[in-house]
Amino acid sequence: MNFSEQLKARWAALATRERQMVGAAIALVALALLWWIALAPALRTLAAAPAEHAQLDAQLQQMATLQNRAKALQSQPRLARDEALRSLETSVREGLGVNNAQLMTAGGDGATITLRATPASTVAQWLAQARGNAHAVPREVHLTRAPAATPVPGSKDAPLLPQVRWEGTVVMALPAPR
Repeated sequence: MNFSEQLKARWAALATRERQMVGAAIALVALALLWWIALAPALRTLAAAPAEHAQLDAQLQQMATLQNRAKALQSQPRLARDEALRSLETSVREGLGVNNAQLMTAGGDGATITLRATPASTVAQWLAQARGNAHAVPREVHLTRAPAATPVPGSKDAPLLPQVRWEGTVVMALPAPR
């Protein structure tokens, strides 16, 4: 006697009430499987869709902004190397200060800026300025965190938190000669 014949024999031996209970249990298990396999994942996906859609919209907006910024940079007129170098010198002098930075030019298409304990926020602003005005981009950066100056206790000029400062070199690529 095989398994299906045994199952049929047991089913025939059950009372009507027992058959109804087994049928209800089978229906309950089938409904639970239907819920766990088909409906619950679909409902979770449906519930998460608005948040994911908003996140994708934000990413798309950010990408469009970056694309517009890149197009604006591409549409800027090309600077001659000498003009870019003058602009970079001005940005180093005004943006970083003569005490914090020194500009050295090489014969190639680069310029090296040596930083001495320059505040991080100043370096970030200067990099943006150098990119916009001189069309110079960092090609090589070797920076280390400078030791923080310790404030004089009781001094009213003492900062509450030590300011992050950088020292090292930044090699900027200048536009190629025309």
